[in-house]
Amino acid sequence: MTKMNRRDFLKAAGSAVGATAIAGTALTGCAQSVKGNIPPRAGQSVMGLVTKKLDIVRVGFIGVGQRGYGHVKRMSQIEGTQIVAICDTHQEVLDRSINFLSEQGQQRPATYTGAELAYQDLLARDDIDIVIISTPWKWHAPMAIDTMNSGKHAFVEVPLALSVEEMWDVVNTAERTQRHCMMMENVNYGRDELMVLNMVRQGLFGELLHGEAAYIHELRWQMKEVEHKTGSWRTDWHSKRNGNLYPTHGLGPVSQYMNINRGDRFDYLTSMSSPALGRAAYAQREFSPEHIRNQAKYISGDMNTTLIKTVKGRSIMVQHDTTTPRPYSRHNLIQGTNGVFAGFPNRIALEHGSEISFHEWDYEMSSWYAKYDHPLWLRMGEEAKRNGGHGGMDFLMFWRMIYCLRNGEPLDQDVYDGAAWSVISPLSALSVSNRSASIDIPDFTRGAWQQGKPLGIVGV
Repeated sequence: MTKMNRRDFLKAAGSAVGATAIAGTALTGCAQSVKGNIPPRAGQSVMGLVTKKLDIVRVGFIGVGQRGYGHVKRMSQIEGTQIVAICDTHQEVLDRSINFLSEQGQQRPATYTGAELAYQDLLARDDIDIVIISTPWKWHAPMAIDTMNSGKHAFVEVPLALSVEEMWDVVNTAERTQRHCMMMENVNYGRDELMVLNMVRQGLFGELLHGEAAYIHELRWQMKEVEHKTGSWRTDWHSKRNGNLYPTHGLGPVSQYMNINRGDRFDYLTSMSSPALGRAAYAQREFSPEHIRNQAKYISGDMNTTLIKTVKGRSIMVQHDTTTPRPYSRHNLIQGTNGVFAGFPNRIALEHGSEISFHEWDYEMSSWYAKYDHPLWLRMGEEAKRNGGHGGMDFLMFWRMIYCLRNGEPLDQDVYDGAAWSVISPLSALSVSNRSASIDIPDFTRGAWQQGKPLGIVGV
């Protein structure tokens, strides 16, 4: 086995070109270790971080395109918030958010635009408490770090960062500044995911054994977004990294069921990808031969399957496919010694506690909702659905963030969660490029996971 020092490993795992940067590393048959290469803590742990209560949460936005505009709309409906400033390099989407706020009768926020680093002028203000970052992936870590260094709390769209080194930089900055840095994994606030968390906490499935998570969502149409919108930059990642490009939507809820970073943690992974055929075929069908989409070489396998082993011996399957024609799914499966829940469609099978034999699926969910709906959803679900965002999960996520900040409570997700869930992407690429070799997953908590308290079933 070829040994790699920490610098070489981080460079390999984080490289934008993924497979080509690490193809020469021989890891077959053994785990590539990063244990012992954990950097020293930059400050105090931020697990369970509580900060000063905020009567009014003053908000700045960086990025108000497709995702960020929705965030502006939902944040504007939450009591105890004030939108102070907005930054975007695209004047059209900046004007759209300003016009919406004006129509709502709200005060016009300050605006920043033009240069790529215009957001730093927003961060220089002293009248902002939190910053919502909804920009292309490459900006997430730099902007989150700059936000915390400016004394503000950072709330970042998924993924948190793109490389192992970036993950550590974000974690270290959060610890040094003692600022919140939450990756906004909205799926954790879906009705079904909250209900399953409640079921797990009540022991319905027994001791947990296995989970399945996925982001299976056909997005080839985004290739037609060339100048602006998500596809203008997201499509390029299919030419840069062969691995799981987007692991967190399915993995976040399963991690919370299993108390990852709060009593258990990811230990190592192995990953493999199918051939990369669908994007090239779509480009040939939909674009002229000389079009930019037909000049790209798509290397990311249409389906990536990554297996994660936890320290306590549990297994998690994580899949990614945004290319093939198939129905949407996040899997959302959790298996325990007494039975299983699986999503898409929702179904349950239990050995004890169900009127139906565990040899058959129970697809009728009404009785399960009646008994196990999460208290947060029972209280806020209707308002969440009225305000929208993926069935209400976006609004509920923002509502919960603001509630915690105003009441001096720890956030439901911390920087360690964001790093652990996001790092699966670069590490999966490292494994794929080395014949599915096992790759150790860094402990971003530096051992604090052993004392971490499981996420509770919070009310209102």
